[in-house]
Amino acid sequence: MKPLHEKVALVTGAGHPNGIGRAIAQKLAEQGATVVVTDLEQAAEDMADAVEQLKALSGDAMAVAMDVTKKEQIASCVEQVQARFGKIDVLVNNAGVGLGSTDFTELTEQDWNISLQVNVVGMANFCQAVIPIMQAQGGGSIVNIASLAGLGAIEAIPACYTASKFAAIGLTKQLAVNYAKQNIRCNAVCPGSIVTQMHKATLEFIAQEHGISVEEAQQHEDAGIPLGYSAQPSVVGDAVAYLASPAATYVTGITMPVAGGMSPGI
Repeated sequence: MKPLHEKVALVTGAGHPNGIGRAIAQKLAEQGATVVVTDLEQAAEDMADAVEQLKALSGDAMAVAMDVTKKEQIASCVEQVQARFGKIDVLVNNAGVGLGSTDFTELTEQDWNISLQVNVVGMANFCQAVIPIMQAQGGGSIVNIASLAGLGAIEAIPACYTASKFAAIGLTKQLAVNYAKQNIRCNAVCPGSIVTQMHKATLEFIAQEHGISVEEAQQHEDAGIPLGYSAQPSVVGDAVAYLASPAATYVTGITMPVAGGMSPGI
């Protein structure tokens, strides 16, 4: 029997075909979970494709278009999942944004507001909506997707992004302590250089800033990774699937770098 057989998992920010959220959803489905994917309304078509792929892996799946910065939409999403599946065993808070200038003095109030609302407050509100369900059913697993930038400052990363990811890790650790006795585990995964649409945009920005090609920017980044390469999103999915599974029953409150050996902190 697969490790997540009969489990229901909800993954936010899972619309983009090449994103970390989609890879996480696929890995959870491969392990037997019924997966609910969420993303913004404009990703509805991509989410419909995701549902078909996930059904082929685990038999059933569901998509909900919603915005994690809207508390009422979070409540509606959770209600829809409960109405259809009756429970939520795994919550993966993957929805996130990376924006703003690398020059701290040029960051705008909007840069800060969006970064914190999506990367921290949205995560907190989703946890707040799902934890009572997990309490009632005797436990569950929450996995928050942070970043290597949440473990230590990295050059050329906007300060608003770094600050938001540090906050996400602090939230993770606090929830782990608060709810351990109720069998609710909460852990964070901290991806490093992962080949996604956001990674591509970052490389293009670095290339433009330094007058080099995107290929040269990638080579420069790879040179700073002990394993020597940027990984596919599926490696993050593997880490999440482990933390969500019975194999991690005694694991809570950790921050797991998935970064090829890069680790500015723990």
